[in-house]
Amino acid sequence: MADDPELAVLTVRFDPMPGSEEPLMAILAQYVVVTRQVAACRNIDLLASASRPGRLLLVEKWESPAAAREHLDSAEMAEMAGAAVAHLATRPEVDLYDAISAHDLS
Repeated sequence: MADDPELAVLTVRFDPMPGSEEPLMAILAQYVVVTRQVAACRNIDLLASASRPGRLLLVEKWESPAAAREHLDSAEMAEMAGAAVAHLATRPEVDLYDAISAHDLS
């Protein structure tokens, strides 16, 4: 069982159009800064794929599945999506996970 059964992990994978990697990364970096201020956000990381050049991944930890779902409809998410759409080759892949072993070390 998870250490925190209510914890939820939200992932969003982005594949930018060629030449749009830098602007997309800047948009997502700003989104990370803003989202870290949301009370129910436990953590958020922006990752770059080591095997697929340009691919970016957001990994967000939320206090509960409800908080993660609420965030999907938030102003922060809508603003990021509106800014990012012009830089995407494909639709982002969004997934919500129940935590089995996902806890904060500190």
